[in-house]
Amino acid sequence: MSKKYLYYFSEGNDAFGGDKVTMKNTLGGKGAGLAEMTAAGMPVPQGFTITTDACTQYYADGRQINDEITADIFEHLKGLEKITGKKFGDNTNPLLVSVRSGARQSMPGMMDTILNLGLNDEAVEGLAKKTGNARFAYDCYRRFVQMFADVVMMVPKSLFEVEIDKMKEAKGVKNDVDLTADDLKELVGTFKKIYEENEGRPFPQDPRDQLIEAVKAVFRSWDNPRANVYRKMNEIPYEWGTAVNVQQMAFGNSGDRSGTGVAFTRDPATGAKKLMGEYLINAQGEDVVAGVRTPSPISHLKDQMPEVYDQFVEIATRLENYFRDMQDMEFTIEDGHLYMLQTRNGKRTAQAALQIACDLVDEGMISEQQAVAMIDPRNLDTLLHPQFDPKALKATEPVGKALPASPGAACGKIVFNAEDAKEWAARGEKVVLVRLETSPEDIEGMKAAQGILTVRGGMTSHAAVVARGMGKCCVSGCGAINMDEANKQFTLAGKTYHEGDWLSLDGSTGNIYDGAMPTVDANVGGDFGRIMAWADK
Repeated sequence: MSKKYLYYFSEGNDAFGGDKVTMKNTLGGKGAGLAEMTAAGMPVPQGFTITTDACTQYYADGRQINDEITADIFEHLKGLEKITGKKFGDNTNPLLVSVRSGARQSMPGMMDTILNLGLNDEAVEGLAKKTGNARFAYDCYRRFVQMFADVVMMVPKSLFEVEIDKMKEAKGVKNDVDLTADDLKELVGTFKKIYEENEGRPFPQDPRDQLIEAVKAVFRSWDNPRANVYRKMNEIPYEWGTAVNVQQMAFGNSGDRSGTGVAFTRDPATGAKKLMGEYLINAQGEDVVAGVRTPSPISHLKDQMPEVYDQFVEIATRLENYFRDMQDMEFTIEDGHLYMLQTRNGKRTAQAALQIACDLVDEGMISEQQAVAMIDPRNLDTLLHPQFDPKALKATEPVGKALPASPGAACGKIVFNAEDAKEWAARGEKVVLVRLETSPEDIEGMKAAQGILTVRGGMTSHAAVVARGMGKCCVSGCGAINMDEANKQFTLAGKTYHEGDWLSLDGSTGNIYDGAMPTVDANVGGDFGRIMAWADK
């Protein structure tokens, strides 16, 4: 093969001889981060990266993975079996993998991920026997069927969600984690039926077919509508393509000594120097970012698993010192063992960007020149926007309070979906988008809205991360809201709010106010002044 299209995580760092730019362009941000963490001896579940060049080749070959690259994928899979001592598609000790995108510039939630790949009707029994935990095995399988159907075959996710809700109602339980092994086994049967009805053929049982289809789906997702909108907004060239990471699964859903989370080495909303993040016990990664359950703050991990917390703090510090920037990290705990799944320079608000850049200069980590180069000029615009009048804030009681996920002041008329947000904004209305939880498909509605309010999800949910990247005000996880999407209304603090009613959000405090609050002009000084003086220099 004339060109190298695949790299193990363990060879990625050396292969580029310290040239970080070429490494990131070839392996994508996620692949480069995994290679660097592996080289630094951090606990990373092993795997390999299919490069951005392979993605470009896929499009050149008419959206097909050619025979050469396919053969190389299976060659690397054999190598991964050797590393892990597990076998892909085996009935006694199956190797399961995640297949995840990784563009050279972070695009949170815009492209696709498939977890627990490699399961079929036989391997799930093997996994149940090997772990002595049938509930866990069938939880993995129902997640896999749902994700594969949704991401690879475009079967609507809602068809599966409805069945999960029905099952929870029938069993009288509130959370997915309260369903038993038998309940989950029954759901797998229902999910496979949905798949067959929509696809006209049974759910694929050959893990090799599953893998190639999943890789194609991730390449394809580079060109999906939401990724194209995000790229346009962030001026990311289409020609770049995305890499794909195939990685051994670490299971955060294998019991009460397991969990998964997202954390930042500094506060991405304010820039304060403190570890900030969230995690869920007995869950997998998509549960945290999708905002399906509202997670616990990372500080609680200190009480639940002190040794894991200490190890995590030490790794987070090492990563920030190595990359000399605020890091956004994904981690999984499997039965008390910590695994790092990703690190990247974190998305932050304009206010946080200024404080972090100034603090890193003061800490001797970067030069004034590097600090100026770190700031995205488009973000500074958000600091010049009006804020709520402090006098009015003092005199007004909030009707609700939730998590201050992205700062700023927003007031507008309530809308309940992305389409309406776009439509109303196009005719000159100011709107606030209120959702149970946002999904990547809501990106255009989020862009059109003054601010975003969600009922579920935490500071690291999709809504929060994307809003911070856009400089949009966001308040998330307001569980006090009683939502009635069908009738486009919700109840909060004893009042029913309808579509078109005015609402004000304070993304810096998480406060929610009835009606339209008066605003005052922004005040420019402090860190902004320092950065501008360095820029003039």
